[in-house]
Amino acid sequence: MTDGPRPNPRHRAVPGAVDASAGAPTPVPSGPIAVLPDGDAAVEAAVRDAGGTVAALDASTRGIVWTAASGAARLGAALDAHPDVAWVQLPWAGVDAFAPLLERHRGDGRVWTSAKGAYAQPVAEHALMLALALLRELPRRVVARSWQPDERGRSLYGAEVVIVGAGGIAVELLRLLAPFGVRATVVRRRAEPVEGAHRTVPTSALGEALEHAEVVFVAAALTGASRGLIGAGELSRMPRGTVLVNVARGALVDTDALVDGLRSGRLGGAGLDVTDPEPLPEGHPLWSEPGCIITPHVADTEAMTVPLFLERVRRNVAALLGDGAFEGRIDLDAGY
Repeated sequence: MTDGPRPNPRHRAVPGAVDASAGAPTPVPSGPIAVLPDGDAAVEAAVRDAGGTVAALDASTRGIVWTAASGAARLGAALDAHPDVAWVQLPWAGVDAFAPLLERHRGDGRVWTSAKGAYAQPVAEHALMLALALLRELPRRVVARSWQPDERGRSLYGAEVVIVGAGGIAVELLRLLAPFGVRATVVRRRAEPVEGAHRTVPTSALGEALEHAEVVFVAAALTGASRGLIGAGELSRMPRGTVLVNVARGALVDTDALVDGLRSGRLGGAGLDVTDPEPLPEGHPLWSEPGCIITPHVADTEAMTVPLFLERVRRNVAALLGDGAFEGRIDLDAGY
């Protein structure tokens, strides 16, 4: 986190279909908050704005705001040395980089929060852009150097859409897709209905849901159970020409199977803001696939995420002080 780019006040946090912040506030002993690993002036100001006190990590610390995308071992050592820390805020919506640490601290009584839902609007916007670009043949059009009136291109209006995941990105995507009159199926861990979706099915029904999909959005959390969720079998069940968009984590999709699907022409295109591996190395086959758009994990840029993260910090510091519930609580059993 930095205080460089100016904030975009138009974005707001979007709770997921199941928001772990719901319910009564969890009592947490208040006390000083440490901003780690190296401090951050903007984050420290957000803590103070909410009425909190910022201090160096010591025996009196009750909360930690972790601002780095990595460093699980260092954070774990800080928690081991300071068992009275009662609340930990992580910086991103995805917490897979901290998965072993979260597993180790299951049941320790701490409140863990992430930025899930905070960045949903810019990411959903990016996902919609990728889908429209692929349907309208933009990867090929933008490199053309002659007039090619081939009449190719498809519309999103009335399309069969599958959204894998039911968090803030999925909720915002459903809102953005509503004017297009799509028939949206949401695939999630449980089958409770998601508002705005034509139907909601459990992950066990993913293959069946894909059989009529024209556009598939991958917006799920990466856990041990979801790694490789979209593999060769799932891709083979999609109708020929289906467009796949992944704005969640690269490892949710089997990269070799994705390359094969594009090369064979079975897939109608892929829009990837995330890849596996990441960064995607030069010379990787995906770079040369004409039906693939790759953006370098920039669906939510720093100018977008910084103000949203600062607002998440303010609200959760307030919760620490007894004013409201924590937002973006991590379900340690589910791993996100």
